[in-house]
Amino acid sequence: MYQNMRYAEQELSMGYVRVIHTVPDAPSVDVYANATLLVNNLAYGNYTDYLPVPEGMYEISIYATGTRNTPVITNMLTVNRNAMLTAAAAGLLRNIELLAITDADEAEMPGKAMVRFLHLSPNAPAVDITLPNGTVIFSNVSFRHITPYIDVTPMNYTLQVRVSGTSNVVLTVPNVN
Repeated sequence: MYQNMRYAEQELSMGYVRVIHTVPDAPSVDVYANATLLVNNLAYGNYTDYLPVPEGMYEISIYATGTRNTPVITNMLTVNRNAMLTAAAAGLLRNIELLAITDADEAEMPGKAMVRFLHLSPNAPAVDITLPNGTVIFSNVSFRHITPYIDVTPMNYTLQVRVSGTSNVVLTVPNVN
């Protein structure tokens, strides 16, 4: 059966979609694409792997897990051939939105890793992303802002989130590979 599925994927023009839940006051969710379950029981702060999805236009509906009465949000998502997308539920429950974020849209540099930062914390001010020595990687990133990709040497990094323009560290994230 796996070989038949792989063959079917090769015959169709596929894109790849992952889903991330960043709404702090929302329950775990089920995500449907054109009324077909795509993701089950996705909790706040979690995300899926990239899922192969045939090229096309999809109505994405997000429901509280186990319900199908009223969606938390419904939005359209276009999946193009070979596209890699992140569908991010963002904001607070009262003003939730679905962001379609194109991933891996920059050419890879030989021997480098490509990274960017997405600010999806609705209650946080603009932030700087720094190294512990104060080197600023991304500056003044506000809610819903997505930075351009930058190339970095592949290795483990400790990153700090600072209130923009200050030395006030509000979060330290060790061992980012």
